[in-house]
Amino acid sequence: MSPWTPLHAHIHTTLRSRQLVGRNDRLLIAVSGGQDSLCLLQLLRDLQPKWNWDLAIAHCDHRWRPDSAENAVHVGRLAARMDLPFYLETARSPVETEAAARSWRYRVLERIACKDGFGAIATGHTASDRAETLLFNLLRGTGADGLQALTWKRPLSPEIVLVRPLLAVTRSQTAEFCDRFALPIWQDATNHDLKYTRNRIRHELLPYLASHFNPQVERHCAQTAELLRAEVEYLEAVAAQWLQCCLPQYTEKVKSPSVKTALNREKLRDCPLALQRRVMRQWWEQWAERSPNFERIEAAIALIDAPNGTCSDPFPGGAIARVSGEWIEIHHPPT
Repeated sequence: MSPWTPLHAHIHTTLRSRQLVGRNDRLLIAVSGGQDSLCLLQLLRDLQPKWNWDLAIAHCDHRWRPDSAENAVHVGRLAARMDLPFYLETARSPVETEAAARSWRYRVLERIACKDGFGAIATGHTASDRAETLLFNLLRGTGADGLQALTWKRPLSPEIVLVRPLLAVTRSQTAEFCDRFALPIWQDATNHDLKYTRNRIRHELLPYLASHFNPQVERHCAQTAELLRAEVEYLEAVAAQWLQCCLPQYTEKVKSPSVKTALNREKLRDCPLALQRRVMRQWWEQWAERSPNFERIEAAIALIDAPNGTCSDPFPGGAIARVSGEWIEIHHPPT
């Protein structure tokens, strides 16, 4: 066990105050071999006697680097040295994009956790990652939801939760921790490849902002994401209440088999615009099982005050929205 440090105390307090995990939990730690995941692994391993966790390590080999197999062996040796169970998943073919890699990685981790009864998956995302994500999504165009995308805790399934204990810790702190305890960091060359947008944000944009605008830009961006997280949670809960208010008993009024669902636009008219957008998105996700983009939400909002009989352009899959009295109806395409 490593000597007790302020970072140990900070993570111990964070886990307890934010209720990220409980005592006696089975916890799967995602370890890439980089400094952040090694820092997380060592911290949780050191805290294990206090929490009585059942720990294991998982590594996902995306096969997009020539040394990825060696990287996996390296992490496997760390697991053996710590006497922890080790799970390795290798992609059948190289994963080409950041988004595809992330999606595949979470599916793999969830499958491992589900199969062997782990209730929580811990990843090494830091405050630095949070700042980069905020800037990445801001540059692409997003609302508050995208700006606070990295959260402390989110469910992957009814039985499994993803936790990020290091979200208030910067990358410089994890580097210092790894250096202090001589942790064997695997240097990933792709972290410096500027063809990836996140790497350009990390190595070019953030240093430029720190040098020319605010030396604490990374920490302040992370703090902004934390503030937005609480506001998004509140607005989502209020929007869900409005949505339920606008849905009741409509199914009893449906006469046409083509009508899939509907929303009471008269009730929604009294709702502030910010909540109208969230209600529309939540409603859309219920019937379409996907998230709409900004343009589609705005088109749906316009139907609140549109004349009776107004129809939207076809949505993906061919469905259309139609104004019918006090309702906005979603109609199936003809078969």
